[in-house]
Formats: sequence, structure tokens, C-alpha cells
Amino acid sequence: IISWFVRSFKYAYGLRFEVKGRETLDEDRPCVIISNHQSILDMMGLMEVLPDRCVQIAKRELLFLGPVGLIMYLGGVLFINRQRSQTAMSVITDVGERMVREKLKVWIYPEGTRNDNGDLLPFKKGAFYLAIQAQVPIIPVVYSSFSSFYSCKTKLFTSGTIQVEVLDAIPTRGLTVADVPKLLDTCHQAMRTRFFHISKIPPKNGAPLGPATPENGAPSGPDAQEAQ
Repeated sequence: IISWFVRSFKYAYGLRFEVKGRETLDEDRPCVIISNHQSILDMMGLMEVLPDRCVQIAKRELLFLGPVGLIMYLGGVLFINRQRSQTAMSVITDVGERMVREKLKVWIYPEGTRNDNGDLLPFKKGAFYLAIQAQVPIIPVVYSSFSSFYSCKTKLFTSGTIQVEVLDAIPTRGLTVADVPKLLDTCHQAMRTRFFHISKIPPKNGAPLGPATPENGAPSGPDAQEAQ
């Protein structure tokens, strides 16, 4: 019901979604799905490709956003209190066990917040800990940039087409917690490269299309701890 309701808004707003690789999401297996997050319009894109038996993980603050929070709650979203790391990791552990037991797919936005700066933010590590803990593949999903038809800053909102591309699954079988940074960089680089390709825009400020290292904009020191 929620999926139908959300998808119906695209007709009112003149939006079109062109999806590539949807069959990867429909395979009958547990997995962690990660995608970039630009605005509330992502919810329409999510509903275009949402596979069966898929739940989302979101920050607890969203639960209190009135009707939006209620819809997310009714939709089975799992909320994490990021201010209490012990509680968050407990939820991640429980989700990992449940997703394997019930063959669930878990959708996570690894940037951790909405981002409309024309690039991808460095990823937080939760999704990658979850995938390795459960030994399930990660499936990246990339939305093209909305900037040509939507911008909160300039109050721009016209009709437009959003490209949604599902990338090949990235296996985690045999990986350990020590492999989290490398796995995170692999996913970030693949998604960022694809983002610029399907958006038909150059990397912001000529930034290199490399891993999310401190040199390429990822946080280090105290900021790195926060990104976890």
C-alpha cells in the first residue's frame, strides 16, 4: 500500500524513473542493499525497485517526523539510535541474524544523511559490518543526480528523469571485520564512478574517482570515528 501510494506521486510531479539491473535485487537471497541519498525523492526511486522481503534501517530521529515517521514505522523500518553506539551495534547484530534466518534484504543509506552537493559523501561503516557479520553480498544501487530539475537551495522543481542503476553484487564470503575499510572503499568507488557516469556530470571540482581515503575527502582522526 505504501509503495503504491509513494509511486503515485511521480505522475503528479512529472518524474520518470529508468531502471537498469532490477533482476539483481529480485534474486531469492539475503543481502545488504546500499544506495546514495540526495533528497526525499529517493523514496519514490526506492519504491520503484523495492524487492520483496526488504526492510530499511534509518536513524531514530526520523521516527518523530510526523506522517513521514509514521509511514516509515508502518513500513517496517528498523530505527537505530546513532547517539548510543552500543544500542546501534546490538540492533545490527540482531538484524544480521534475522536476515539470514528469514532471507531478508536490508536497505541502508551509507552516507548517513541526505546529500545534494553533487557528489557522494564518505560512507559510514555500519552496512559493511552488517554484510560481513552475516556473510551476505552487498548490492549497490545508484540514483543519478537530481540537480538538473530539483534543488532545495534555488527552489527549483520541474519534471525530469531519474536513472536508477543496480550494480553487480559484491560478495563478502570469507571476509572479516579487518576487511571493512577495503570493502567500504570498493563500494564507494564503484558507486561514485557510476553516479557521475549516469548523471553525465564531471566529478565535483575535479576530485579523483578513487577510494574514499582521507586524501579524497574521507574523514580521518576524530572525524573518522564519527563516521563509524
